[in-house]
Amino acid sequence: MVLEVALIDVTDADGFAAAYLGARDVLLNTDGCRSVRMTRGIETPKRFVLMVEWDSVEAHENNFRGTERFKAWRSAIGPFFAEPPRVEHFTTVG
Repeated sequence: MVLEVALIDVTDADGFAAAYLGARDVLLNTDGCRSVRMTRGIETPKRFVLMVEWDSVEAHENNFRGTERFKAWRSAIGPFFAEPPRVEHFTTVG
C-alpha cells in the first residue's frame, strides 16, 4: 500500500470543498484506489490535505494520472488552486 499526500492551497475554500465532494467518486472508483480522505486546515482554512491510499505508485500513475479520469478530476478542482499542489507518495515504516 502507498499513501499519496497532496498539500493543496486554494483561493475559495468552500467552492473547493464542494467541487471535491462532487468529483470524489471519480478518484475513489479508480482501480487500485483503496480510500480517499480530504482534510481542511484549522489555522489555515484555505489549505487542504488530500490522502489517497493506492495499491501501488503504478496504480496511481497508470490507472489515474495517465487517464481521462484525472482530467475530469483536475477540471473540477483545479480552478480553485492558488498554486500547484505538492504531491508525494509514502510507505509505512515498520
